Amino acid sequence: MGNLMGALRYREPSTVEECDSTWETDSERDEQDSGVTECSGASESGHCGEEQDGFPQFNDIAESSTKMKRSFYAAKDLYKYRHSYPNYKEPRLRNEYRNLRFYLNKIPLVPDGIYVEEILTKWKGDYDKLEHNHTYIQWLFPLREQGLNFYAHELTQDEIKEFQNTQEAKRRFVLAYAIMLDFFGIKLLDKNGNVARTANWKDRFQHLNESQHNYLRITRILKSLGELGFESYKMPLVRLLLEEALVKGTLANMRHSALEYFVYTLRKHSERRALLRFAQRHYQPPENFIWGPPKRRSSPGTRAGRTESPLDSNVRMTKALKHGSPNRPDEEMEGLGGRDVGEWKTTKLSLSHHQGSRKNKAICFLDSPLQ
Repeated sequence: MGNLMGALRYREPSTVEECDSTWETDSERDEQDSGVTECSGASESGHCGEEQDGFPQFNDIAESSTKMKRSFYAAKDLYKYRHSYPNYKEPRLRNEYRNLRFYLNKIPLVPDGIYVEEILTKWKGDYDKLEHNHTYIQWLFPLREQGLNFYAHELTQDEIKEFQNTQEAKRRFVLAYAIMLDFFGIKLLDKNGNVARTANWKDRFQHLNESQHNYLRITRILKSLGELGFESYKMPLVRLLLEEALVKGTLANMRHSALEYFVYTLRKHSERRALLRFAQRHYQPPENFIWGPPKRRSSPGTRAGRTESPLDSNVRMTKALKHGSPNRPDEEMEGLGGRDVGEWKTTKLSLSHHQGSRKNKAICFLDSPLQ
C-alpha cells in the first residue's frame, strides 16, 4: 500500500529544469571546503594543467555550430537515481541477496560462473579481459536498475542496508573499484577515495579517450558507489576526470559525458556546483557551456531592471552632495551619466560657494564684539 501511495504522489519531471536542482540554492559558502581546487595534481614536470605530448587538446576538437542542449534523458535518469528511484517497486520474488552473496564469494556471477575472489586476484592488469567481457560489470557494481546482463539482479533497499553493514563485502567492493580504476589509468590512494594517475596512465588514457563505451561503465560505477555507502569516493574521481578532460586535454572526448552524467551522480548540491564552476572556468568555447546557473532576469521593479528617472537622478545627486567625501569625488559621481556629470559639477561648485559664504559670516559674527 505504501508503494502504491508513493507512486500516486510521484510526478514525473517533464523538463531538464525540473530534473536539476543544482542551482536552487546558489551559494559558494558551502563549496569552499568541497575539495575542488584549481589543480588536483601536478604533471610530471610539476606544472598544473600542462599539455601532455601525444594528446590532442580539447580545443582541437570541432565544436558543433548548432546550439548545444542538455539531454533530458540523462537529466531524468540521474534525477531518479539521486532521489532513490521514487517510483521504484520492490520485486515480488523473495529477496535472495544475490549481490551480497556474490561479494561474500558464495555464488558466482552468471552466466560466466566466475567468483568474485577470482576476479580480484587474477583480473587486475588483464586489460583485454576487462575490456571485452561485458557481463561482470553489473555484478561488480550493482544498482536498483536493470543493466545489459539480465542474469544480474537489481539491488533492493534491504540488500543495500545489509551490504553496508557487512565489512567483508565492502572490503571486496573497494578492491573491485581499484581494479577498474587501474583499467582506466587511475589509482586509489587512500580510504578517503583520493585518486591519481597510474604509472602507465598515458596508454590507459589514450585507450579510454577512444573507447567511449567505458563512459557508461564509469557512470554505473559512480552510481554504485553511492548506493553501497561510498558516496564520498565520487568527488575525487569526477574532479580528476574533469581536469584531464578540460585542463590537460588528455581525455578530451570525455568532457561531455563528464558534465552531462558523471557530475550529476553526486547527491550533494554543493559538490555539483563546485565541480561545475571549476569546469566553467576551463571550458572552451565558454559560450557553449550549458551546465551553469540559469540566467536570472531582473524584474521591472529592481534597480538593475529599470531606467532611472530624472527625479531619481536628482535625489541621488543631492544625497551624494550632502554625504559624499570631498576627497573622493569619484565615489559621488559613480553611476552618473555623462549629462549628469556636468550638472553634478555645477551644483557641487554652487553648494561649496554657498557653504563658504555661510562659514565666513559665522566667523565674522564670532570675531565681532558683543553687542
